[in-house]
Amino acid sequence: MAGYLASKLVGLARDPLIARAFGARPELDAYYAAFNIPDLLFTLIAGGALATAFIPVFTEALSQRGRTDAWRLASAVINWVILLTLVLAVLVALAAPALIGCCLAPGFSPEQQALTAELMRLILVSTVVFALAGVLMGILNAQQHFLSPAFAPALYNLGIIGGALFLAPRYGIHGLVYGVIIGSVLHLASHIPPIIRHGVQYRLLLLPHEPALREIARLMGPRIAALGVIKINALVATNLASRLPDGSVAALNLAWNVMQIPETIIATAIATALFPTLSRFAAEGRTEELKVSVVSAFRAILLLSIPALVGLVLLGRPVAQLLFGGGRCDAGCVDAVVWALQFYALALIGQSLLEVAARMFYAQKDTKTPLVAAAIAMGFNALMAVALVGPLAHGGIALANAVAVSVEVGFLLLVARRRLPGMPLKRLATLAVQGSVAGGSMALAIAASALAGITSPLPALAIGGAAAAGYFGIMWIAGVEELRALPRRLRSGQPQ
Repeated sequence: MAGYLASKLVGLARDPLIARAFGARPELDAYYAAFNIPDLLFTLIAGGALATAFIPVFTEALSQRGRTDAWRLASAVINWVILLTLVLAVLVALAAPALIGCCLAPGFSPEQQALTAELMRLILVSTVVFALAGVLMGILNAQQHFLSPAFAPALYNLGIIGGALFLAPRYGIHGLVYGVIIGSVLHLASHIPPIIRHGVQYRLLLLPHEPALREIARLMGPRIAALGVIKINALVATNLASRLPDGSVAALNLAWNVMQIPETIIATAIATALFPTLSRFAAEGRTEELKVSVVSAFRAILLLSIPALVGLVLLGRPVAQLLFGGGRCDAGCVDAVVWALQFYALALIGQSLLEVAARMFYAQKDTKTPLVAAAIAMGFNALMAVALVGPLAHGGIALANAVAVSVEVGFLLLVARRRLPGMPLKRLATLAVQGSVAGGSMALAIAASALAGITSPLPALAIGGAAAAGYFGIMWIAGVEELRALPRRLRSGQPQ
């Protein structure tokens, strides 16, 4: 959590610098649009798809076959990932203008489409670097090392900040992308020292007939499809937003980044640390411990994400004014971000619970059920985005995401309840009721301050902090066990 918090704090400096340097202009829309396909490549090859398939198999190899065989497997995975990423990156670079014109941003002007293609080709360089970094992160996480993978995104953000401050004044939007490439190299470099400490045994081999490698490929298939579905949602969002007024694509991305601050600090941190343990429980047949761990993680996420949701909905304007107001990001730019943020905030709990819900299935080497859930969610997202973009503009795209992810999590919980009988979901429902009452009280306090005319960013956020403290006070009085046990666990050093 500390690592992800550091990353998001650096990100809090990154996005305002970008917004103030470029504002709601076509160049910034092109910058954000250019990330879609490179991000898709990374996600499908070396991101979430590889991690969810690689960690359980690599963990099993370490425990049953020893470090030498496990490193042979890891070496083959590294080599295959780099090879595939390079080939696909070259193909995408060649096809970039056609992809942008027909699918990604047909609403952009020809000049804006050409700029998007230029930026995409540069960003693909960072995609290759991230592909190697993604495998190294999986190797480290499988060995219960989370420090460098958690802090690495902060280094990536520092690279982008450097691009915004020192390169953008000279090279414009291209300077910002140069910062992206520098950041990706810093991200990769941070994994090298811990990999060496863990006894790296890299070899230049592919092992095409290795059974464990085939197992990873088999598990990745449905996961790739599921992540492809998720990225299709992002492409649909960009496609629709490209037809709206200038700045709509940028506003969606800036709002999404703000929403992801609490999601990453709370949910991604918990789920990343929990996944290797769930994989071990599943491999050893310790079903009861797996169920208890999952529900405990759900409760912790819900406890922390409810006040974050209330804060984003009711304090979205002060947050956006504080972060993005100024420079070339005028009042209209801030309004566009706030409009998207208030709808994206409704997705916070669903996105956060999804982090653990999906990993619960991946730990059991089931990548098909999350695929089905993602496909259902994609259908909801696409239909609702098309229906809502008319009356709500880019806010409708954000609202569609919130509804879709809620459907996805609900489906996964229903399947988990049938597959794992006795899963203590009533404990989760009880906390949801308690949190709704406490969150309602928090919302009333913030609304009352707004009615009293307290709307300046810093005073409004201070009142929001006090209201959040009141939320936790109510939850303490209600006897929420996680809060009651926290001081004792901190004193004893017991894991949370």
